[in-house]
Amino acid sequence: MSWLDEVKFDEAGLIPAIAQDWKTGRILMVAWMNRESLQETVATRKGVYWSRSRQKLWRKGEESGNTQYVHEVRLDCDADVVLLKIEQNGGVACHTGRESCFFRLLNGNDNRAQWDITDEVLQDPEHMYK
Repeated sequence: MSWLDEVKFDEAGLIPAIAQDWKTGRILMVAWMNRESLQETVATRKGVYWSRSRQKLWRKGEESGNTQYVHEVRLDCDADVVLLKIEQNGGVACHTGRESCFFRLLNGNDNRAQWDITDEVLQDPEHMYK
């Protein structure tokens, strides 16, 4: 059995992948991987995901230039979530031009709670994507 056979992909052949900054520990994004994207990520040390909307491999940074160098690949205890400890080249992981996709913080704990924007836009998305 190979290392890849130990990964528990769901019924669609996918597994969630968390991209975490290898230095700061900040969660930058969550995406999906299939067997091929996980295998390519390990082989190339570059973040490669499966785009559910486009139904194709998505090599992070292929359009924006904001690539990911993978320092570590980890598998959780149930073998159904992958954690990638990455170096985010270009400093932007989110398609909105922010460092992290998790830029909204819930302020409050009742019906009046609201989402506050905590991160500034570092790159204009209009210039990142053609």
